[in-house]
Amino acid sequence: MTMTIALNLAHLTQLDLSPAVEAIAPILTAPNPESYHSQIRFTIDFPRDPTDPRELSEIPEVRLWFLRLDAQYPWLPFCVDWGHDLARYTAMVVPHQFSRTEGIQFNPEALEIFITTKIFAIHHWLQTKGVKNYGKLQAMTQTLGYSLEDQFLAQLSSSTHDDHGPLDN
Repeated sequence: MTMTIALNLAHLTQLDLSPAVEAIAPILTAPNPESYHSQIRFTIDFPRDPTDPRELSEIPEVRLWFLRLDAQYPWLPFCVDWGHDLARYTAMVVPHQFSRTEGIQFNPEALEIFITTKIFAIHHWLQTKGVKNYGKLQAMTQTLGYSLEDQFLAQLSSSTHDDHGPLDN
């Protein structure tokens, strides 16, 4: 059930989220959002000069579009294809450097903050959807090199929180 969000120059330069909004709509009403984990892929058609050495995540227009998307749907990394696009999605919103020999090198503190805020956002979103098993959230963080302890998730699950908030969309 892989879903592809196709982006072109106009979408990116105009910060037009409509391709994502359309693709994400079924997730918002799904009774079980877990079935959408690791299902979204992105195709990005951004014309560049053949001599431009930058990766897509280093192009301001592309990065800004993903920052806007991430602000609109902070739980979205849960649904992004972990094997193909999660690292690229993360590179769009987390400061990093690219090495031809070592690949993406994330700023460690920025990556830790990103992962922590995603854990909070995704955990809350799953809770509002009635999901009590967080194994897939743990698996997602492992793809980014972090281990999520059961005790931490239990603490999150038992904490008092507002059942309705900006992340409920």
